[in-house]
Order: sequence, then structure tokens, then C-alpha cells
Amino acid sequence: MKLHILIISILSFALLSIQANAQETPFHTGPVFHDFANTATVDVDISIPKDHKFKVSFDASKQGQNGKLNQTFNSAARFINMHVAAGVPIKNIDIAIVIHGTATLDLLKNKAYKAAHNGVKNVNIKMIKALMDNGVKFYLCGQSAAYRAVDKKDLIPGVKLVLSAMTAHALLQDEGYTLNPF
Repeated sequence: MKLHILIISILSFALLSIQANAQETPFHTGPVFHDFANTATVDVDISIPKDHKFKVSFDASKQGQNGKLNQTFNSAARFINMHVAAGVPIKNIDIAIVIHGTATLDLLKNKAYKAAHNGVKNVNIKMIKALMDNGVKFYLCGQSAAYRAVDKKDLIPGVKLVLSAMTAHALLQDEGYTLNPF
């Protein structure tokens, strides 16, 4: 009986520790995206001017692994969440994501994605649509699409096919976008 009480006490303590750690995390969702893109509130030393306009491109070359979200797409969403939370109006945030390499497959509709991934559904679709609904542009490298035999009809609606990722980055830079190095 004493062993039973000891085990229950240990398990209770472990559960309380897990709950305490979960409550102590500085990361939270929102204000734009609530199902992904967690960010932390930071007591900054350099503030962002409220009228600042961001034009940022992200480069996605690696596919999300094992049914997980594409980390570059999630980083773009984090960029939006953290800056809106810091007071930057969402209308002042212009994001483009250039996709190539294996990340190409994360842009497939479920039917095509399942065919390429042993019946597993594309977990990125909801995030991509949410990003697009908030003005994020997705540019797919035509060379990567051709290499992977990806047909335009199999792409999530709203994805734009460009000649190459190199072309997209050059054009975006000419339009004043900076390339996020992460």
C-alpha cells in the first residue's frame, strides 16, 4: 500500500512539474495565426517604428519532415505574428516565399501529395491558405517543379509558378524585398 501511495505521489509531482513548465514558456500564438507560428514577447532595446514597412522574402528548399509543417512557411508566419504583436500593422508586412528543392512537394493538393507520400495528407495546406489569406505570396521554382514532375493543376490554388527560384529572388530584390537569412 505504501508503494502504491509513493507511485501516485511521484506521478502527481511529475504531472504538476509538466504543467508548471508548460505555463512558464514565454511562447504564445497569435495575434494573426493561432494554430502555428508561436512567438515570444521580448523586452526590446531597439523598437520598430510604427510606420515601418517590411518587404521580406523567404527561401524554402527543404520539405517538412514526417508529416510536420514546413519550417520556412512557419518562420514566415512567425515573422508576421511577432511583428503584428509588436505593433506593426499587418498592411505594412509584405512577405513572399520562394519555394524550390524538396519543399516543392509541400505545395501539392492532398490528392497529389498523398500519391507521392504513401497516403499521408499534406499538413501544410491549412497553414499555406492562412498565409495566403494574409497576403503572403508563394512562388514555386519552375525548374524544381519540372524536375519533380509537378503539374500546375496539382498545386494549391494561389501558388504562382515562376521560371526559377533564382529568377524569383532577383525580381523580388529589384522590387525592394530583403532576403530573410533564416
